[in-house]
Amino acid sequence: MITVVALLVGAYAIILLGLLIFQKKLLYHPDTSIPDPARSGVAEMHPIKAENANGLTLVSWYAQGNPGLPVVAYFQGNAGNIGSRGNKVRPFLDAGYGVLLVGYRGFGGNPGTPGEAGLYADARAALNTLKDNRPLVLYGESLGTAVATTMAAERSMAGDPVQALILEAPFPSITAAAGHYYPFIPVKWLLKDHFDQASRIAGISAPVLIFHGERDKTMPVRFGKALFEAAKMPKQSKWIAGAGHNNLFDFGAAELSLEFIRQSISSNP
Repeated sequence: MITVVALLVGAYAIILLGLLIFQKKLLYHPDTSIPDPARSGVAEMHPIKAENANGLTLVSWYAQGNPGLPVVAYFQGNAGNIGSRGNKVRPFLDAGYGVLLVGYRGFGGNPGTPGEAGLYADARAALNTLKDNRPLVLYGESLGTAVATTMAAERSMAGDPVQALILEAPFPSITAAAGHYYPFIPVKWLLKDHFDQASRIAGISAPVLIFHGERDKTMPVRFGKALFEAAKMPKQSKWIAGAGHNNLFDFGAAELSLEFIRQSISSNP
């Protein structure tokens, strides 16, 4: 009996050690190949470079669009690179908005290794390339929702709120998400990157839209609902029946987002 218990304890300790050592590989799945705007279906976008606070020079993509309309800054999730988001930003480009596809460290040929503080630094550097003072809409996808929320919270705190914040399939924190996948692991004490957007979203003064697929098996819809409860007004939500994690645009998410941006412009021109 003692031997069995010892084996179980040893196995559990190995699992904890593995999660501690390999957590970044579990969280980030970058495509390191260098994408091309034309091949990604967004030929009007062009690469721009920004040096972040860590001294890394990173490439994002930008299209100016109609100078009379806002710029949509798009923050991708934890996999692929900005080249796989051409279809996601196509509706915003077609509507005449400026679009900034934010490149992260370690993704799409950019130097560096992904991490929470690093992604925030990358986002700040990319946003600082926007010099014409047009209204700014932040759009976050999955893990990118935490980056978008953090940028929006920082701007609200600085007295320069964004025009609107759109969050696709978000979560309260990586701690909550990891607890869903590893319910018997003390993830709170193991995680290095927390992406705790639930603690930040109440400090955002801009209108917030959250939408989530009710059949999402990656980030259950209850996570989106929990974050929505933490946000303050004005806010809107859409829980999309039949949609999962990666197919929300097949269920009208682009049209929903465009209408929300139009509403934010009309209410705060």
